[in-house]
Amino acid sequence: MNRLCKSLKVLNFAIVTITAGLAAGVSMIAMAADPATPAKPDLARGQAIAAQVCAACHAADGNSAGGAYPKLAGQHADYLVKQLKDFKPQPGGKPPVRNNAIMAGFASALSDQDMINVAAWFASQTPKPGFAHDAKTVPLGQKIWRGGIADKGVPACAACHGPTGQGIPIQYPRLSGQWSEYLVTQLTAFQQGTRNNNEPMHTISHRLSDDEIKAVADYAAGLH
Repeated sequence: MNRLCKSLKVLNFAIVTITAGLAAGVSMIAMAADPATPAKPDLARGQAIAAQVCAACHAADGNSAGGAYPKLAGQHADYLVKQLKDFKPQPGGKPPVRNNAIMAGFASALSDQDMINVAAWFASQTPKPGFAHDAKTVPLGQKIWRGGIADKGVPACAACHGPTGQGIPIQYPRLSGQWSEYLVTQLTAFQQGTRNNNEPMHTISHRLSDDEIKAVADYAAGLH
């Protein structure tokens, strides 16, 4: 009887193990076949999207010609994907998290995989260096970047974007060499509440004067 019980237990364990293995295999096959599961970035496809969709404003290599449009070359891919998703209308008929009529149209035409591909392409490109243009405001911009403004509750920009403006993927973009005009526009949009996809930046920019915004934006443009 004991031998029979042991045999049944072994058989039962084997059946459970085989069943679990089959279930896991089926699950893995389903995941591999699921078109919604993003694949690895396809740089060739990303380059094609950049040339066809993005080049008119951002240039094919992401080094835009002027401050009306940001430089995307060398920007963190995860951050670019997040921004593209924020430009799209949200589930349930909700409006985009980041309001921009032009970008909403472009982003809505891209699949999640398209976003991954084009973001990876721009991230792989070499950004052209930028420059600070107003020597008089560099000391103020440097002070804000490195140490913030304690009496206003403004933290150092370097705490999130890095000492040289390289940023941290997803949360904090690379600002090194970015057009100062573009940075001023975005800080002002955060300040006025017309850009709402980052609450900390809304709070921080609201505490900055217009002159402080211009100074720190110009300083960031010259970081290397």
